[in-house]
Amino acid sequence: MKKILTAVLTLTATAGLMFAQESLATPDPTVIGNDSARQALKEVSVDKFELEGSWNAAISPDNGVISARLFDGSPAAKEPLQSEEGVPDTKVLGVKVEFFHRGVNSFYIRSTRPIPIEGVTKTISLWVAGRNMDHSLSVLVQDYYGNNFELYVGSLGFSGWKKMQVAVPPTPDGEHGIIQQSAYDGIRPGLRIVGFRVDCNPMLARGTYYVYLDDLRAVTDLYDIENRDEDDMHDDW
Repeated sequence: MKKILTAVLTLTATAGLMFAQESLATPDPTVIGNDSARQALKEVSVDKFELEGSWNAAISPDNGVISARLFDGSPAAKEPLQSEEGVPDTKVLGVKVEFFHRGVNSFYIRSTRPIPIEGVTKTISLWVAGRNMDHSLSVLVQDYYGNNFELYVGSLGFSGWKKMQVAVPPTPDGEHGIIQQSAYDGIRPGLRIVGFRVDCNPMLARGTYYVYLDDLRAVTDLYDIENRDEDDMHDDW
């Protein structure tokens, strides 16, 4: 009897661990900050990396030289949004880093100006070719009040293209954390994408490193926007 009970407990713990790992790897936007049944979730395109000069790359001049440019290509497994069928999507952003030496360093990939996302953003995703180097990718965002935050997306230690995504944690009380909306300060997009930071593994930060990005998207809750009366005033004056 003890053996059977032990086996059952072991299977339960294993299943719980697997579920937790899957939840962390693929955040569910329907349950992030969901304190009401009123939601209108929609996946939207934030940037397709199609416009030359819209993204810049930077690294400390003491650590290396960096460059960024567009290339023809696209992840084969990527599925286009239904609302954007027929929209050109043939480019990816490539970043090349030439390190001077090993060490603790980072490099940045920034949009020329912050990219706003309407509604309350639940998750952020993009396709990345990380060249199987165990560097760490974070997305840099600004909240409703312009406060800067960073969200850890994951390790770049994989080969080929991979869709990476991260959940945007909800504010616990409307005053702390990432605030995306307020009833006191008018109406404007709640979250803005500033760019990305790659924190390099000190042992692997040598020679030349390449990374490619494509198809930046977000899942956002547009309930308040879609259900706003047409004759209602906008509190932005």
